[in-house]
Amino acid sequence: MKGFRAKSGLLVAGLAMGLSGCMSAIEEDIPFVSRFNRDDSNLALSDEGEQGFSLFKRKDTAEQMDAEEGGAPNNPFAGLFKKQDPSEQGENVSQNQGGTKLAALFKPKDQAANMSREQRAADRQAVARAKESAESLIISGLQSRRSLLPGGSAYDQVAGSVLAASSRASESELRAARLRAVAASKNWLPSIGPSISLSSLGDLVANLIVEQVLFDNGRKKAERAFAAADVEVAAVTLSIDTNNRVFTALDLYLKSQKAAEKSGLSTKAFNDMSHFEYIMSERVRGGVSDRSDLVVLRQKLAEIRSEMASNNEARNTALAELNAMSLHPLQDVRGVPEIDVNGLRTRPLPILLAEAEKERAIAEATMERAGNLPGLKATGSVGSSGNSLGLNVTADKLLNLGTGATLQAIEATKEGAQRLVAQAREDSNRRLRALEAKLRGVERQRGESRNLTNQSKKNLDLFQAQYKAGTRQVMDVVGVYETYARQQQSAAELNYNSARIKLEIANEMGLLASGAEI
Repeated sequence: MKGFRAKSGLLVAGLAMGLSGCMSAIEEDIPFVSRFNRDDSNLALSDEGEQGFSLFKRKDTAEQMDAEEGGAPNNPFAGLFKKQDPSEQGENVSQNQGGTKLAALFKPKDQAANMSREQRAADRQAVARAKESAESLIISGLQSRRSLLPGGSAYDQVAGSVLAASSRASESELRAARLRAVAASKNWLPSIGPSISLSSLGDLVANLIVEQVLFDNGRKKAERAFAAADVEVAAVTLSIDTNNRVFTALDLYLKSQKAAEKSGLSTKAFNDMSHFEYIMSERVRGGVSDRSDLVVLRQKLAEIRSEMASNNEARNTALAELNAMSLHPLQDVRGVPEIDVNGLRTRPLPILLAEAEKERAIAEATMERAGNLPGLKATGSVGSSGNSLGLNVTADKLLNLGTGATLQAIEATKEGAQRLVAQAREDSNRRLRALEAKLRGVERQRGESRNLTNQSKKNLDLFQAQYKAGTRQVMDVVGVYETYARQQQSAAELNYNSARIKLEIANEMGLLASGAEI
């Protein structure tokens, strides 16, 4: 232990001498150090012909008179705490008015330096995001995307509310990936760290090790590429999750609107059928019509009432679920705006995700390949055991007879990652073509449904006129009215089906939320 204490004392003394040398090299740049400079000798040493320490030596009368007449005082602390004379103020005075010279060291900073920590962090993040966008085609493409939802429309209100209430779990992963990328961007710098061990003789050996990689078969570069690709994967995942959330909210909104419209049609049909039921009941009471017709009408009324209740329940359920994921209630939002999904040239998000994952897989394979090959490192150490400097040839894994097959498997992994992109492109195109074909079919059915509804309305008007003329029975008019009511329900169903398919196409393309807002 005595030997260890002696070594520790020598180490502390060496650090002190090193710090004193550093201070002497930069003392001109430090305000406090420059105040203690002496041209003739060091302040820590005594002057010739004097006893004791000369740092706070009192001046004789002649020196005081010289100082009063404008001579330079020898005391380095002279005037340090002296109040400033207002008459001595000028452009070059770096002291606060009415303060001391010491206060000048703590003068307020300018407006740019007075920025809050949040503002400085926001500025740094803005610069980092601009650099990130310039270096990545995927991220710049995501930021340039614009939402297809009309501004200020019902769709836009729903999307804004649900995005404001989103927990954005994927955003945390993106932030972590960006921090990992920042850390990986510094991996080319030397590594430094302590090494403390207890020898067999009971001595504690402390060393400071510095390591610099000279050749690593591209591992460090692959690490940086992996971190950058990881950021792209996280960014695309965040965009996909955001678009999925908006689509889920809009789907619930469409369900509530469809149920509300169908409930309104059912209510109208119930009122009209109740009028027919009243007429039939009066005819039965007068003995003009058979009671079986009245029973049939009342059965139809019960069916309409049940359908109306089901639509109201579906509307309330969809609104409750939508309000649960939004920032404020959305029951007052109305309308289904039209969005144009024809001729979109944007690449779908699943393809971008596959491309980002391909780059990450290739970088990971490159790192694994480098781990199977030897690399060159320069290593130096400073400590109680002495100083050393040398070159080391090392590998993460030892070479064996299966190394060749391992390298071939890594190359096959790269090829597989490229094929996954082609597979993702094929799957996305297949889904888009299916949605487009389905949309064309629904649009055709909508046109036919409108024509059938108009024809049913004409038939109903004709039968009602004939009933009033006495050439038609009540049940004849009821049958035509049922056909007209079913056509109205079918037309409403097709309208909302068309709107939902358009939202599915926009979600596949990643155009339900603007990239800059994400």
